[in-house]
Amino acid sequence: MSNSAFSQHSYWLGWRDSIDRDTSGKWKVFEDSLQRNFYLDSLVQKAWEEGYLGAAVDRLEEQGDSLLVKFYQGPKIEQIHLKQGNLSEDLVMIPSDPLSFTEVNQIFIDVLEKAENTGFPFAYVRLDSLERVEEGLRANLKLNLGPQISWDTLQIEGNSVTKGNYLQRLSRLEIGTPFSQKELEQATKRIGRSPYFRLASPPQINFRLQKASPVFQLSDRNSNVLDGILGVLPNENQPGKVLITGQLDLELYHLGGKGRDVSVHWQRFNELTQRLELEVKESFVFGSGLDVSGEFSLLKQDTSFINRRIGVHFGYQSKGPLYFDFFLRRQAGDLISTTAYSEVTELPETADFRWSEYGLHVTLDLLDDVIAPRKGAKIELGLSAGNKEILQNTGIPEEAYQGLDLRTPQYSIAGKVEKHFYLKRNWGIYWGAAAGLIRNENLLQNDLYRLGGLQSIRGFNENFFFARDYFYMNLEPRLFFGENSFLFLFSDLGLLENPYFADSIEQAFSFGSGISFETDSGVFRFVYAVGKTKEQPLSLQFSKIHFGYLVRF
Repeated sequence: MSNSAFSQHSYWLGWRDSIDRDTSGKWKVFEDSLQRNFYLDSLVQKAWEEGYLGAAVDRLEEQGDSLLVKFYQGPKIEQIHLKQGNLSEDLVMIPSDPLSFTEVNQIFIDVLEKAENTGFPFAYVRLDSLERVEEGLRANLKLNLGPQISWDTLQIEGNSVTKGNYLQRLSRLEIGTPFSQKELEQATKRIGRSPYFRLASPPQINFRLQKASPVFQLSDRNSNVLDGILGVLPNENQPGKVLITGQLDLELYHLGGKGRDVSVHWQRFNELTQRLELEVKESFVFGSGLDVSGEFSLLKQDTSFINRRIGVHFGYQSKGPLYFDFFLRRQAGDLISTTAYSEVTELPETADFRWSEYGLHVTLDLLDDVIAPRKGAKIELGLSAGNKEILQNTGIPEEAYQGLDLRTPQYSIAGKVEKHFYLKRNWGIYWGAAAGLIRNENLLQNDLYRLGGLQSIRGFNENFFFARDYFYMNLEPRLFFGENSFLFLFSDLGLLENPYFADSIEQAFSFGSGISFETDSGVFRFVYAVGKTKEQPLSLQFSKIHFGYLVRF
């Protein structure tokens, strides 16, 4: 046997006598001697846990890669009369009734878990003062806690630019507090889910002078984003000049290795309408657990109005997967032209306003990967309220404002959920849904939500829909051929209400297909979609193509 070609890379285990344990046949084969020895130890351990305290393995003969053994099982101990021993009742309460070995083993596990989560990772517990009682045993529990260990500064290995102070705060492992295996596992989950870097391997622990210093092997992700389309067209309104159109998305993450983010988003698809959004975030400000970010956005809607928004956010990451974002915003809307409203007697659908908004946004993130998830779920919910003031515009007759309460409360609720189903190695399904509503006694069109496009209901232009209330759902089967590369079909369904339309309930439906293809420097995405509403028939003539190359660096 040991001279065969197969056995040169295998280790064999043989039995002198057959036994009633997990041995499938006379011989078992292993990849190496360590696996073989581990298997033998596990057999003995399993027998002990079942009450066969005399169980042992006798090595009879070893030749080359073959080992012949005999397993001794011995008599079974049916029950144990267990006493408290030196364990405090706060740690465990021993019942007075006799226990099976399974119950005793569970007590051992519970005691050791409590010990390793309160600063004693080297604790061990054993049976002491054993006495034979008929078919059982009488014994005391004896616990040796070992040295008390506390957390020390964590260490970073690998090519990551991440600073130690940032990772220490992200991990929530406070220096000087008792060691806890549970805290380490939670910290590993938080660090492994970061959009900035990957955890290359499970953390190692360096124990020295009653201190535990965790070592995390990090590898930075290509999380920065650059995406854009630039168009130069003749300006029909100003002969001899050009019109710059396009889109720019620039997102810079983890600047300086401190969780500092900056993003710029700009869109201009015609001469009269454009959008600009800026956001800056600083993590763990002044060594606290708070993230602080600022935002500014501007929307110029053709010749109708200009909306501006400025806000401050205070974010807090819980020890679990919840992230809380407290924010305050100041929103302003101003009419560009009042010519169409010079003779109105009622407040028009758009008007000048100011809204001070206060709110909370909560995110529950259970995805397996932040950038390229295959399974898991993510839920977001935002609530806000504040007072809105309608400003009187001298270009609108004064009688249009008579009888109106110009200062009224306004509130909004919006939520989003996504679920990734992992079916097989190359098959998955993405399902998402979102809903929202906004309420005010004098709700304006320039208050409403804007929907449509690649991030909500495909098959329509960006921000095509105005909605006071909305609900939409996305369903997307995916065929993966890479970590973040896949072919997909999709179907989107939306219900939207606009109070300024006679037929205010809008039903939007779209379907199509596309590809997301990841390269070393980014992701190329191409989507072909056909959409239908009451005003737009289902026709290839109205189909939309969404495409772009999102550069990651």
